[in-house]
Formats: sequence, C-alpha cells, structure tokens
Amino acid sequence: MINFDLIPCPMLLTDTQGNIRLANRDLLTIVGKSSEDVESQSMENFFPLASRIFLQTHVWPILLREGKVSEIRLAINHHLGDKIPVLMNCQRTTIDGIEAYAWLFFVTTERGRYEQELLETRKRTESLLDETVKNTRFIRTLTDSFPNMIAYWDKNLICQFANLAYLQGFARPASEVIGITLQELLGENLYTQSAPHISAVLAGKAQEFEREIPKDDGSVTNILVNYFPERASNGEVQGFFVLITNITELRKADGKVRLLASVFNATSEGIMVTDANSNILSVNPAFCTLTSYRDEEVLGKPASTLNSERHDAIFFQNMYQQLRSSGEWVGQVWTKRKDGQHFLAKLTLSSIKNHAGVVSHYVGVFHDMTVEWERQEEIAHLALHDSLTKLPNRLLLMERLKQLLGMAQRQERMIAILFLDLDGFKEVNDRWGHDMGDHVLKTVASRLLQQIRSADTVARLGGDEFVILLDQPDCIDDIAMVAARLIHEINLPIEWLGNPTTVGASIGITVVHHADAEVEQLLKQADAAMYHAKKSGKNQFSFYNNSNL
Repeated sequence: MINFDLIPCPMLLTDTQGNIRLANRDLLTIVGKSSEDVESQSMENFFPLASRIFLQTHVWPILLREGKVSEIRLAINHHLGDKIPVLMNCQRTTIDGIEAYAWLFFVTTERGRYEQELLETRKRTESLLDETVKNTRFIRTLTDSFPNMIAYWDKNLICQFANLAYLQGFARPASEVIGITLQELLGENLYTQSAPHISAVLAGKAQEFEREIPKDDGSVTNILVNYFPERASNGEVQGFFVLITNITELRKADGKVRLLASVFNATSEGIMVTDANSNILSVNPAFCTLTSYRDEEVLGKPASTLNSERHDAIFFQNMYQQLRSSGEWVGQVWTKRKDGQHFLAKLTLSSIKNHAGVVSHYVGVFHDMTVEWERQEEIAHLALHDSLTKLPNRLLLMERLKQLLGMAQRQERMIAILFLDLDGFKEVNDRWGHDMGDHVLKTVASRLLQQIRSADTVARLGGDEFVILLDQPDCIDDIAMVAARLIHEINLPIEWLGNPTTVGASIGITVVHHADAEVEQLLKQADAAMYHAKKSGKNQFSFYNNSNL
C-alpha cells in the first residue's frame, strides 16, 4: 500500500463527487481528525465558506472540463479555529482502476506553525527516506502529474530530485539537471537574486517570494517560489524543497476579484447573497444603509428577517416558484428596516447553480423606490380626486358605479344614487367671497362623509354638486332617512373667521334594481329628480319617476 504520509504537505484523494477516499497525516493534523472521521465525507467540510463557493463555481467546472487545476489560492479550516492559507493543485488520476482526484496543498503563510509541524515530522527523516526510495516510482508519477515545478536541493546546492514540470521549465533532461549545482542551473544573475533566500532556507527559515519573468513576446510570467527546509533527526538542515508555481492567471483573477469587490462595496444598490436555504451570507454597505442593519446583525439570519407584513405567504410562494423555474424574479417588495419602518424596494433575485446544476446561492439586488412610488400614488390620487375637498371626482365616481353595476350582474342588489346640489351657495360666494365658499364646500364634504357608511361613496362633481352612492340600502325608507339626515346636517350653521352662514341642499334620488342600467343615464335621472326637488321649494329630496322629466 502506498504511504501518502511521505508527501511533505497536506494531500487528499477524492472520488469524482469530492468525497474523501484518503487523507494524509499532514492534512489530518491541520483539521484535527482521524482518517476514520473523514473517510467518505465531503472534502468541502475542510474549507471556510469563501473557499467552498470558489470550489463549486470555479474549481470543479475546470476539473470536469480539463481534468486538472493549478495555482488556486484557498484556505483550510484549522481545528483550533484559524484559516490556513494554501496553494492548491489537483489532477484527475486513476487509483486501483477507479477514477479519482489527487489534491495537493502547499501552505503559503503562517510559517511558524508550519515549521513546528514540519520539525515534528523530520524526526522520522531517515526512515521516511528509506520508504521514499521504495516508493520512488509512485512519487515520481504523482509529482509529474502536477504543473508545479518541484525539486530538492541538498545543503551543498546539488539537485537530487526534479519533477517533469521542473525539467520542462528549464528545458533540460533529467540527466542534465540531477547532480547539477543550483548556480549552474540558474545562471549568475538569477542565482544572485535568489542568494538571500537560499541562505535563509539553509539557516532553517522557509521562504516565499514572487518573481516576474519577462517573455520573448513582451508579456510577463508571474511565479511564486517557495523554499522549504529539510532537517535531519538532529534538526540540522540537510537541504530544501523548491516549489515554483505559475501564478500569472491567479494575478489576473486577483485583479478581477478586487474589481468585483470594489463594485460590490461601492454600488448604491443593496446587494444580499444567501445560501440555498435563503440564509444571508454576505451584504454590501449599501444594504446596511438602506435597511439600517449592520452586517453582523443579519449574517446567518434568514432573508425573511426583512419581510414586512404587507405581503402574504402566497406572494412569496409565487416569487420562489418563478425563481426556481426561470432563475430570476423581478418585482416590487415592501421591505422592513431595523426600526420597523417599511419601504418599497425594486428587487431583482437571481439563482446561482453549482457544477452539478443545483442551486447553491441566491443574489438579491434592490433599491429604495418609496419616494417614486409615493409620487406616482399622489399623481394617481390627484387624477381621481377633487383637489379642494379630497373627495372622489367624477371619473372615480363613474368607475365605482360601474363596479357596483357589475356586482349586480352576479348577485341582485339595490343601489341608490343621490344627486345633491347646495341651495344658497351662490349668495354665500357673492357676499363673503371664494375663500368662504371653499370653506363651505369642505365643511359640507366632511359632514356628508360622517353620515354615510364606509362602503358608500361621496363624490364632488364640481361647483356645489355632490353625488352619494349607497350600496345595498335596506329599503326605500332607509334611503329617504339618509337623504333627510344629509339635508339636516348641511343646514346647520357654518362659521368662518367669526362669520356664520348657512346653506341648504336639494337632493334627487334614483334607485337601481337591475344591472343593465347605463351609468350616464342613472346620473341624468338623479339630476332630474334633484331639479324637481328645487322646483318644489328647495331644501328637500325627491325620488326619480317619469313625472320628474
């Protein structure tokens, strides 16, 4: 059985779903688990959230397409709570005839802890070297499968090992590299640049540095170089491992990530990222400004924390049903701030799927459109209401009457239309002026509203004309009682700036018993009955009949 513990860095073997088949000692030491604990478990359990997302959205798609990835920066959860930065490489391979993935992790920072762990493993140096010789063929096959340049130099700076990528990087066969001195291989200039790091690693200090290598076409290759000291059982440095990683694409990706992060943080729209269960994972500063929540107050909480009471469960069921079927939902949602205040948000929800095509995250982008909505509501209100009395105008009256007639088509109902015209209003205007006239109209409107039910309607047609719709009055006598009460209330004195005045009211009434009546015709009937009341002496009501014509 191949001993994976010989690999001097954390390593995993997984199946094609990312379930662990084997983890070596270095990895188990970091996560604080035994091989029995991790066998058949998902490797994602070893990583913090950001790394898990990156694995699902970037690493696995590349692996499934190309069979390998390299130079990927991730982090591994240390069992003591820290996050260990690593540089990850993975290669699709076949173990015992079964397709698998070999994952190799190189710790790139926190060298003190790494060195301590490395010191403990170096006590087994001589026995491990013996085992390494026995497994040279396996190690050669494994290291050759990675794109990283890997080599080992003894303390005399003689090359003892170089993998295929290392040989290809220097364009030399193994016969010319194994046994060569480092200075011969690097050349005078590059060796001089590397000398401080070489001296430091031979003194027992791990090194990490970057180089920019110019290319013939004028472009630049970015590489990350790691030197890891190798110690004997007595602690003496025997040589060092070299790991050279091409990080050109990583540098480009870092630039894109920084750009996306700056957009995420700078945009004026609120952004919220949740997991598949709608638990909040990340929010941007604009989210905090719009909702008054600090990020730490909502992270891990369900997105429903922001729900107002203005939408029922069916609204959200329909929202998520469309989101699941089309991957996107766009609409307006009443949302609740931390202080309980509601605001109307224009919300765009999008789903994000992992490499298996399963939804793993949701992203919501929204902005506050309350002011815009209030402006539209005000415009709509002004279009349908009288500006002086705030009562429904003729347009809204006609619409409500049509609705009542439509309801009468489905179920028999009585509808009464009372056409009211003020008596003596012109004299008030002529004597006291239009300010007094406006005050009288607003007072009359208020008194009319106080005398009817919430299901009924009071509208102002213009001038001193009002119309009252009574829905489902009990009987004709009940209508007559309402009309008499309205006339009585209107006749009460009205005072303005210490000046009392009075007006009266003539009311014409038409009653609808069938749904096929025309709206305009009904108003004309009530108007005719009103003029009949005026001719009969004013300050009274009259029901419409053919004699009114």
